[in-house]
Amino acid sequence: MIDPTFLEGIIKILFVFVLISAGLIISTRNLSSVLTAYTIQSFLLASVSSLLYLMDGKDQLLLLAVLTLASKVILIPYFISRIEEKIKIGRDLHFTYLEPTPSLLLSIGLIILSYTFLSRVFEGLPLSKLFFFGAVIGLSLTLMGMLVIFSRKRVITKALGYLSMENGVLMFGLFVTELPFIIEVLIIIDLIILVILTTILAVGMDSSIEEYRQKFRKLQVWAGGESQ
Repeated sequence: MIDPTFLEGIIKILFVFVLISAGLIISTRNLSSVLTAYTIQSFLLASVSSLLYLMDGKDQLLLLAVLTLASKVILIPYFISRIEEKIKIGRDLHFTYLEPTPSLLLSIGLIILSYTFLSRVFEGLPLSKLFFFGAVIGLSLTLMGMLVIFSRKRVITKALGYLSMENGVLMFGLFVTELPFIIEVLIIIDLIILVILTTILAVGMDSSIEEYRQKFRKLQVWAGGESQ
């Protein structure tokens, strides 16, 4: 039997690497590196779920780890990497509002805000430090994913920001909400993401959001002309 205290120590170390991966997603300009950071982040989440399974013995935790590995570490990154082979994707050099350095500074503020907010929400509740910090990391990761969507210009980078935000929801759910519900939500969101990625592939993988909308409008016009 593995000492739970030892497992808790490993999980806390993984929390640090999860935040580092989120920082890389926010600041990295190379799209392949952003994808790699997302894949590592998803693997870390699967590892956290596996360690929690060793601590609690709940089968749902093991199922969640397997689903995360299959969808977020293998399927979605493979799908995007295959697209990269067919359509050359450059660097995402353009930021809508915030450059990498201000974004990272704002991320630190979001982490502090998450800690302060959840400290008040969970005040008086019998919640262990591990589960409290897990909830803080989950909320922080969600907000940092939203920051990627807000600050980046390329559609594909925004999609990866959405995926990172979903990882935050998953992390929060691991420590706060009921697991069966989180598993159902995870499956539904991953299916939606695959549809979004397919749409991006069809319309324009390396477009900015403005170019993406223009191409999509042209596609609608063309489709309407064909139907007349």
